[in-house]
Amino acid sequence: MNRQLLLEQLQRHEGLRLKPYQDTVGKTTIGYGRNLDDRGISEDEAGFMLDNDIDQVVAELERMPLFLSLNPVRQVVLANMAFNMGVPTLLEFRRMLGALAEQDWDRAAREMMDSKWARQVGSRAEELSELMRRGEA
Repeated sequence: MNRQLLLEQLQRHEGLRLKPYQDTVGKTTIGYGRNLDDRGISEDEAGFMLDNDIDQVVAELERMPLFLSLNPVRQVVLANMAFNMGVPTLLEFRRMLGALAEQDWDRAAREMMDSKWARQVGSRAEELSELMRRGEA
């Protein structure tokens, strides 16, 4: 079989859609006709997307001098939070960020826990706030 010919045909016939959409029979679809309702994605594909998403979040955070001043464990905490809620929402944690700028790790951890985010994510917030407090895994 001529795989290249098939690839070119499918790209042309299916078209590329980078956000989910409903196809002509109502199936949630993405990319070049990937039927998410029936097929979903593979674990390898999910891992590939996770790696790309981590790269994007870290690149955004690395533009912040405060992020670069933190030790690797505390950077992971901020990256985890940013992954979960997005960098713009993370930047709304002004009191936590102020505490980080002052290297007041206990206060930063308290500020993390005193948030709607902590109430939403539960044990994730507890784990991350403790890592923020200690600065070591």
